[in-house]
Amino acid sequence: MPIDILMPALSPTMEEGILAKWMVKEGDTVASGDILAEIETDKASMEIETIEEGVIAKILVQGGSENVKVNTVIAILLEEGEDMSAITDRPAAPQAAPATTSPEPAAPKTASAPASPAISLPPTSGDQRIKASPLARRMAAQENLDLSKITGSGTNGRVVKRDITAAMASGSTMAAPAGTQIQPDGFDLIPLDGMRKTIASRMTASFRDVPHFPLNIDCQIDALLATRKAINLEAADDGIKVSVNDFVVRAVALALKKVPEANASYTPEGLKLWHNADVAIAVAIDGGLITPVIRAAQTKGLATISAETKDMAGRARDRKLMPEEYQDGTFTVSNLGMMGIKSFASIINEPQGCILSVGAGEQRPVVRDGALAIATVMSVTLTCDHRVVDGSVGARFLAAFKAMIENPGLMLL
Repeated sequence: MPIDILMPALSPTMEEGILAKWMVKEGDTVASGDILAEIETDKASMEIETIEEGVIAKILVQGGSENVKVNTVIAILLEEGEDMSAITDRPAAPQAAPATTSPEPAAPKTASAPASPAISLPPTSGDQRIKASPLARRMAAQENLDLSKITGSGTNGRVVKRDITAAMASGSTMAAPAGTQIQPDGFDLIPLDGMRKTIASRMTASFRDVPHFPLNIDCQIDALLATRKAINLEAADDGIKVSVNDFVVRAVALALKKVPEANASYTPEGLKLWHNADVAIAVAIDGGLITPVIRAAQTKGLATISAETKDMAGRARDRKLMPEEYQDGTFTVSNLGMMGIKSFASIINEPQGCILSVGAGEQRPVVRDGALAIATVMSVTLTCDHRVVDGSVGARFLAAFKAMIENPGLMLL
């Protein structure tokens, strides 16, 4: 029986989304776990996997389509042994507003679900379609490789994984990002995707509408580095390896419990004081930024924070985070220290009241007991929404944060 692929709801409140990019074409054979497409919400772009096996018979909603309603039939999958006669008598499925590309997960089977009456599969012989395995297509899309420039070594010239690996090593088959327009004036124009549009509009609104101010402080982290080294040595056999950022998240969470006024959001009705420190961590991914959230971080130790951060950051880069994993944080940490940035100030992630920007730890001269000494110093900047967090509140938060960063034993209390 033909299987309808439906527009999924990626969150309980989602009503529509953007079908950003198809990773398969009509006529492709797919297996469980293959990536079908990417869906863009107002927060992020996510890959959708199929749970069924079969042949993509018809794509009903084209890539780049906007305002696609949840549960819209976007494609039809034929199971093994089925041909087009299984779906030619079905009525046409509703269409969404076109654009450029689209994503979707395979959905449950339906007995007599609709489809287009004039459906025909594209030819699969000759040179009219590039022969490639689903895995090879996925890898090529992820690495921005042009499949037409890759010689296949599989059966009948099919492009397989080893061909993609070889092409990546050679670096000679890079394709321009989808939709790139080559301009005669010395630049290429890359169209904005849904994530970049959302980032642009939200950051513009936050910087323009939120009365914000920065607070800067330096933290000496020699004791923290020594503690981190000792922990990682002792816990190596258990697979535990904590980072400086794990200490930062733990210190932020405990400081928010000491200064709850900083764990707040502005609303026209009043200030929301959050019970838990749900700390969001900025993670860079292709095309933008996403902020997976460590829930109730004040209740979690370094090992747990480390494990959750690694897991969610990895899945964020693979576009596999669920919306509930990156929404509704109460405070954000943005760390560019690993990239050598000494100091910076981030834009507030509304409706949160603060965001902490963490710079690199570096050796600097300091004065101890009236004499010059060398210490490893890390500069941090707290950007505050002045409607929520006054200067005195921000200063008390930073004082609590600094005390724990410079004396990591306090995080054990």
